[in-house]
Amino acid sequence: MLHYELHQQADAKEWLVFIHGAGGAIETWNYQIQAFAPHFNLLLLDLRDHGKSKNIAPHYESYDFDVVTRDVLEVIDNMGIKRAHFMSLSLGSVILQRISIERPELVDRMVMAGGIFKASLKMHFFVHSAKVLNYVLPYRSLYSIFSWIVLPRKNHSFSRRVFKRQFAKLSRDEYLKWVGLYKHFFRCLREYFYKPVEKLSLVVMGEEDHVFLGAAQKFAKVHKNVNLTILDKCGHICNIENHLGFNKRALEFLKG
Repeated sequence: MLHYELHQQADAKEWLVFIHGAGGAIETWNYQIQAFAPHFNLLLLDLRDHGKSKNIAPHYESYDFDVVTRDVLEVIDNMGIKRAHFMSLSLGSVILQRISIERPELVDRMVMAGGIFKASLKMHFFVHSAKVLNYVLPYRSLYSIFSWIVLPRKNHSFSRRVFKRQFAKLSRDEYLKWVGLYKHFFRCLREYFYKPVEKLSLVVMGEEDHVFLGAAQKFAKVHKNVNLTILDKCGHICNIENHLGFNKRALEFLKG
């Protein structure tokens, strides 16, 4: 199974499951563990190929969101968790929405940080450029360029370094499999954008997230169960750049 970490409290009854984004790892949530551990039992996962989740069986020549979602659900089911709150980051929001559609009885409330909800022209440009540049540039150079595009400001530098350090654990073959998700990724975004969101959800975005904020605002307007909060002076990785503000808003939401 995927590598995972547990933080359990003797008197905690509710579970909170963390799903990081592409190129990330459990380390993504370092600023959340201390804040949420007193209130919930925590389950943190490294997605396939990320962090310490290496050589996960079965082996696939290519990935889709069925594969990635099944990996996550296998761990949750093995733990005997019947219902949980979920927290995701970036591309993890697509995995989380898929779980809520396939297994609605499992999901209580959802928090999506830096959520991705619509395939903008910028995203299509990035993906198709990466397909071409893969033939001429080392894959780590491509990720470095992408991180600068998504997190361009000086105050984004720390979160940029965190993700470069996590991404360095991906091999070229692993990277190419995740890049190959793009076709299914775009189909999922088209399907989920107008599909009713049945669960109470909080979307937390940075005001400087110039790639994904606009779609998140439209998504929140479409769905009555989705609340949007925007954190000042931070970009896409808002749970790191403004972790105090993020933790406060998310905890208030999860505790009702």
